[in-house]
Amino acid sequence: MRNFETDVQLLKYRVLKEVALRAYDGNLMESYYEIPKIISPGPKATMRCCIYKERAIAQERVRLAMGGDRRNPNVIEVIPIACDECPVERYQVSESCRGCISQRCIKNCPKDSITKTKNGKAVIDLDTCIECGRCAKVCPYGAITEQVRPCERSCKIDAIHMNAEKKAEIDLNKCIACGACVSACPFGAVMDKSFMVDAINIIKNSRYGENYRTVAIVAPALASQFDDCSLGQVVTAIRHLGIDYVVEAAMGADMVASKESEELAEKGFLTSSCCPAFVSYIEKQMPEMAGHISHNLSPMAEIGRYVKINAEMPVKTIFIGPCTAKKAEQQKPTVDLWIDCVLTFEELQAMVDAREIDMTTLDETMLSDASPWGRIFGRTGGLTEAVLQAVKEKELDFEVKAEVCSGIEECRTALLKAKVGKLGKNFIEGMACVGGCVGGACSLTHEPKSKMKVDQYGQKAEHKEMKASIEHYRVKV
Repeated sequence: MRNFETDVQLLKYRVLKEVALRAYDGNLMESYYEIPKIISPGPKATMRCCIYKERAIAQERVRLAMGGDRRNPNVIEVIPIACDECPVERYQVSESCRGCISQRCIKNCPKDSITKTKNGKAVIDLDTCIECGRCAKVCPYGAITEQVRPCERSCKIDAIHMNAEKKAEIDLNKCIACGACVSACPFGAVMDKSFMVDAINIIKNSRYGENYRTVAIVAPALASQFDDCSLGQVVTAIRHLGIDYVVEAAMGADMVASKESEELAEKGFLTSSCCPAFVSYIEKQMPEMAGHISHNLSPMAEIGRYVKINAEMPVKTIFIGPCTAKKAEQQKPTVDLWIDCVLTFEELQAMVDAREIDMTTLDETMLSDASPWGRIFGRTGGLTEAVLQAVKEKELDFEVKAEVCSGIEECRTALLKAKVGKLGKNFIEGMACVGGCVGGACSLTHEPKSKMKVDQYGQKAEHKEMKASIEHYRVKV
């Protein structure tokens, strides 16, 4: 078993693996209540106050691993019973309080919630405090500290708040499904729904290609994930899961970059359409800029569309990547025709291990679909470099002036500048995750060398130009 970055990630993996094992064996529903006892065997608790709470939380994790509440369209859910270990009080008076006579904290409190104790130190009445933060801003010693929960701090669009019960709650009108909160919560109380069971059923119901063929579309960020085996061995492992074909999402990236370069030259200003969380951010929080979003599909949907249209027999497509927002994108009417299910790298690892596949012992299945430019879509700046290459190959009379944005905060700044005509650029590459797809919430590893690994993967491409890779792929399909 691989080493995980955190024990939260390990816990999630253990649940996913147990669910995958039973889904493959066909007895998942019968053993639904057994999994929490496997995760927390007892008799003593190792993670929570008691074994009963541990198992109750594990049961919720199993529910989410099986798809969660299908009535809730959001792919990110909070497990309320698991969300109770963070500080309840947002503002606290620390030992740094000197009991000064200026009393700025008291005088600036709009609810008179701050008083002095007998020793002169300030104290906050939590029943009347409205958490406005004025006291913290004016304290000359910085003695009043703000306790921001990790999920709130990680969410750069203010989509998470505390409800009346002091549990985390997601605002569906703001959430862009980027998964930052999933990675940030130290207790794993925020989790992405898994559609792994759907994927396993797709594989099983194909009856070894008799009913339809199964095609896995792998994100280029896959090249940054496995140190103990080659990418070719990972591809072989995917085939061993029951997948008929494995294709590169990077091939879709070549197609998108080719089309996007022409659209940019025609319209004069464009924001990219490849990152679904970035697109969702524009649609939900800056709808006046939505008209500038590229009309092209994302690489995932583009290659899925191409495969389904050109396949000789019915095909079911499963995307595998590091992104929670791809699960939300798949639900769109413009995408669900082309992509049947989305898995993350975490879920792929769980499925491989559930089938007891040792990737290090496998032969290699090489991928040779995409150009270097499509493959580097997996990291920040790769999309822009691909568009520049497409403009060059097509000999378009247009100068691309790109603003490359790593993380949603940089995206917001660029969009605000563009909105008021002060950006000075004609193309915004928006990636909601810092570093691009390699920084995705469901990556197995988030290493500084991930960008380098994606670049090395790009350099191994057989066709060095996008035009050549697209033409070759059309002939092959």
